[in-house]
Amino acid sequence: MNNILSQINKCRIVPVIKLNDANKAIPLADALTAGGINVMEITFRTPIAKEAISLVSRERPDVLVGAGTVINPEILQSAKEAGARFIVSPGLNPATVTASLEADLPILPGVITPTEIEQGLMLGLSIFKFFPAESFGGLKTILALAAPYGNIKFVPTGGINEKNAADYFKSDKVLAVGGSWMVPEKLIDDGNWEEITRLTKQAVMLKESSI
Repeated sequence: MNNILSQINKCRIVPVIKLNDANKAIPLADALTAGGINVMEITFRTPIAKEAISLVSRERPDVLVGAGTVINPEILQSAKEAGARFIVSPGLNPATVTASLEADLPILPGVITPTEIEQGLMLGLSIFKFFPAESFGGLKTILALAAPYGNIKFVPTGGINEKNAADYFKSDKVLAVGGSWMVPEKLIDDGNWEEITRLTKQAVMLKESSI
């Protein structure tokens, strides 16, 4: 397994972050680290994503920062320039996957069907984002999809929170769990780092109690 993916597997939680102010990237990274999470996925859902990723990559090298919502090779190039260390996409775009692999950046493309999984396998992938997880059957669907394909694993994201994350943590088909319940947009906008650290610690405790 790629070293970056191994680090994600070790943490087992990937906070999915929407940032409206790049200046909040560093205190957010510090709040997550204080709570026990050293991975963060900053999504390209706002125009400051590249700047935010660059700040974390440069000033907090111990934090594994990735880029999310990477839906084409152009965004991938921006993520690479910013110093993103892994890529997450909502779907499986062969052009984006190929560009990511050529850039030596591990990518987690979103899948929900066997056809998409087989397309990813043909491109050399074995780990996928399962998105939107809760809308498409959650862990039950993950287990059904994994059965024919050997050692593939998933990073489920979408609709996962403190109430349903435990089941995902228990599965050996889940590399890590993605979610935003410990990093709500309002808390980030308000700069409520203490509450984010509390929610992060809570998420880590849930993970540890589920193993």
